[in-house]
Amino acid sequence: AVAAARPGWPQVACFDTRFHRDLPAVAARLPLPRALADEHGLRRYGFHGLSYASLMEQLAERAGPGAAAGRVLLAHLGGGASLAAVHEGRCLDTTMGFTPAAGLMMATRSGDLDPGIAPWLARTAGMPCEEFWRQVNDESGLLGVSGRSGDMRVLLAAEGADPHAAEAVALFCHQVRKAMGAMAAVLDGLDTLVFAGGIGENAPPVRARVCAGLRHLGVALDERRNADNAPLISAADSRVAVHVIRTDEARVIAREVRDLLALQTGVAA
Repeated sequence: AVAAARPGWPQVACFDTRFHRDLPAVAARLPLPRALADEHGLRRYGFHGLSYASLMEQLAERAGPGAAAGRVLLAHLGGGASLAAVHEGRCLDTTMGFTPAAGLMMATRSGDLDPGIAPWLARTAGMPCEEFWRQVNDESGLLGVSGRSGDMRVLLAAEGADPHAAEAVALFCHQVRKAMGAMAAVLDGLDTLVFAGGIGENAPPVRARVCAGLRHLGVALDERRNADNAPLISAADSRVAVHVIRTDEARVIAREVRDLLALQTGVAA
């Protein structure tokens, strides 16, 4: 449509999967028949890459290149939620997979499910594939478990009086904490933890509950700093630096578009 309306305008696509393009083969491959996976391009692609690129840049600016080169766990927690394990600037693993519906539970997405659920519902409830896919993406996650909202702010405000809201928050924190333990294992330890996204940046109770189960990894929060959404929320004696960084995907997109157009035209931006 843009090409028809403005044939002279250049168009640039910035892919959320680019950050994960060199995932190790052991992290990218799905345990499916090799011929099937290879023929159809079935692998773990990962998403939130524009956010992760922004976070790594800001971490280097804030804590220095040495911190950015260390064992870094990035937690983009918002309407969509995922983790990425990064060492020496390379992503070694991430929670999202072939689609953004995989990994952690999110606002309305289920995250990882037993694949046997789909055929079971087809047989017992007559649910077609398209309806299952719609429910997994649009009616699950925080919204589905709480029956109230996919907005973490609403659920935190309601959890004292609504057990379903409380269960949704607890399940989210449990899944994030569990996945962080797995990512720390991939990294063989942890030097830096970064929270970002609408929940990661603005929900101190969620950060506190997640980190309460990570003491064995050396994570300790400063309660006051966490409550204030300070840029650095780890305690003085924490072995792991815990940052809160506001992701800036638009800045990454703008720079990449500028640089690519400069390469095409030969004119420095």
